[in-house]
Amino acid sequence: MKSIGFRHMITVRNVVLSMLLTGMQLSAMPISLPAQSDTGINGPVLHVYGPGGPLPAMKEAAEAFQNTRHVRVIVTAGPTPKWLPDAKENGDIIYSGSEEMMSDLQVALAGVLDPATIVPLYLREAAILVRPGNPSRIKGIEDLLSSGHHILVVNGAGQKGLWEDIVGRDGRISSVARFRSNISMVASNSAEAKAAWQSNSTLDAWLIWTIWQASNPSLADEVPIDGTHQIYRDCAVGITVRGKQTPEASEFVRFLESAEGQKIFIKWGWNARK
Repeated sequence: MKSIGFRHMITVRNVVLSMLLTGMQLSAMPISLPAQSDTGINGPVLHVYGPGGPLPAMKEAAEAFQNTRHVRVIVTAGPTPKWLPDAKENGDIIYSGSEEMMSDLQVALAGVLDPATIVPLYLREAAILVRPGNPSRIKGIEDLLSSGHHILVVNGAGQKGLWEDIVGRDGRISSVARFRSNISMVASNSAEAKAAWQSNSTLDAWLIWTIWQASNPSLADEVPIDGTHQIYRDCAVGITVRGKQTPEASEFVRFLESAEGQKIFIKWGWNARK
């Protein structure tokens, strides 16, 4: 992995501080957001925990559910270690950013999360994000096998092994080797990758999910990945033992699966094809 220079480190620090002030996701801490900042709701409270990628869709869905069902929904998102202790104490609903993440959560929340309640909701596609205007003229994965590119990837938070799965789908070890030689940074989660993308202008391609471009349209342009190389991973949701005692938890999951919930997730870049 190539290192980022000292000046870039300073910029990353400033970006992170700015993100803290604006309430955006940080790699160092979770975000705990009620669906609305001042709900005025005195009814049941649902505590929902999960990663930051699905947060924009999950938060909007929580707000829509809250407004019609008069149930306060608090969505806490961020790196798993930051919210896991609280989820063990008061979590009602847990969502994930991939099936491998949900499998890890089943282990981490053994005795808390009921595996029988887990439901895959929607899929998201991988994509190549490029600088606005695509100055490197990247058209697809094959272009990223050529020397001279500086690629940002994530290996964690629902993206473990993602770049290898994508590049290796053509069955050629040479493709994996050539792509690897162009990787300039491996981030541990998407928030860390976003901060690096904003601070290090030498990065010209970012392999991540389409939903990140949908929620940050001015940050990057999207280059689709061809069918041969495309990978999909889902957002799944499950109910805890505690949540099963609250009827509104099951009702919220049904709302996420409903036509209204589906519309919200599609808005934020998720795939609802059956």
